[in-house]
Amino acid sequence: MTTHQTAQSMAQVPQAQQAPHTARAQTPETPAQPPLQPIPPGDPLPHRKILRGWLEPLVQRTTLYPLLLLVFDYAIFGGLQAGIVFAQSGIVKLVCALVAGFVIGRLFIIGHDACHQSLTPHRRLNKWLGRIAFLPSLTPYSLWEAGHNVVHHGYTNLKGFDFIWAPLSVEEYQALSRPRRVMERIYRSGWGPGLYYMLEIWWRRMMFPSRAAMPTRRPIFFKDCWLVSVFAAVWLAVLVWAALATAQSVTLVLVLGFVVPFLFWCAMIGFVVYVHHTHERVSWYDDRAEWARAQPFVTTTVHLTFRWRFGALLHHIMEHTAHHLDMSIPLYKLEEAQAQLEAMLPQRIVIQPFSWRWYFATAQHCKLYDFKARQWLKFDGRQSS
Repeated sequence: MTTHQTAQSMAQVPQAQQAPHTARAQTPETPAQPPLQPIPPGDPLPHRKILRGWLEPLVQRTTLYPLLLLVFDYAIFGGLQAGIVFAQSGIVKLVCALVAGFVIGRLFIIGHDACHQSLTPHRRLNKWLGRIAFLPSLTPYSLWEAGHNVVHHGYTNLKGFDFIWAPLSVEEYQALSRPRRVMERIYRSGWGPGLYYMLEIWWRRMMFPSRAAMPTRRPIFFKDCWLVSVFAAVWLAVLVWAALATAQSVTLVLVLGFVVPFLFWCAMIGFVVYVHHTHERVSWYDDRAEWARAQPFVTTTVHLTFRWRFGALLHHIMEHTAHHLDMSIPLYKLEEAQAQLEAMLPQRIVIQPFSWRWYFATAQHCKLYDFKARQWLKFDGRQSS
């Protein structure tokens, strides 16, 4: 399916189908109680409503804590920007720049939750907090909401709808032009997630997208694009002023204060999304009926685990299976929700301890996809395992 066809599919998602992908509406129904014993791996998977019912107590949201998180992360980001300007050591400046990129990722995760209406109980507040949190990553709120909430969460790993890291078949790859095949090889080399996100997602689908990329033309899309553009201009202007005021190289301050953090952020989000949905045990589908029968809300995402509670530094975005099952669970409840889900559904969820060896092995093996055999392939068409 072409980019235009994919964009049309996104634009044609009925409004009735969009509603479930925001925060859950409050109902008077009694939440379903988790079973006393885990469900054996061979038994049928319960309906999604039942699984969501198990996690109903964790959907409760608060206001003060996420506000403090947002203020805290912005304070760190501001401090790192000051470090880039005022530090004497070039190494210290570079470290501040890289950490600033990481903090942009933390702010984005807060905005991601707000965009799902899961950050606080207040819908209007979530929209504003989401826009504020998205500013350093230069992410237009409404366009992210359309592409992520509606399409990615509504049709996770369904080729032709979910366009995030959707693998090509052998036939699709061979039909590409030579330059496009080179780009595909770079993207899936293990070294290219940042380039993929920056070009294929942010530039083509987020920043003033063309009609081919986004056939639906809503005024709010362009307002949000202008909002992040103005923020970027102010950010750059402040850095230029700071460089001149401290008699430093304007180019150096701009590169370390803006370019390096943004590139680090692109690499970070590209990596995160890649490892969430690319794994030898994760299936992709090109038939909607087959996809629906597979109940993919549990089996198409990876729970990537880290040592030393590193996942907490990422606001628990790596507890991704629970997030895909129920997007209304706030980030500060995801760890508990993921643990409960894995206890109730043993051997159903892909749990992967992170290592660079695993990551590059996955990048080596998961290049193309055989949608009939549901098998990852290498670029030459051979089975990867």
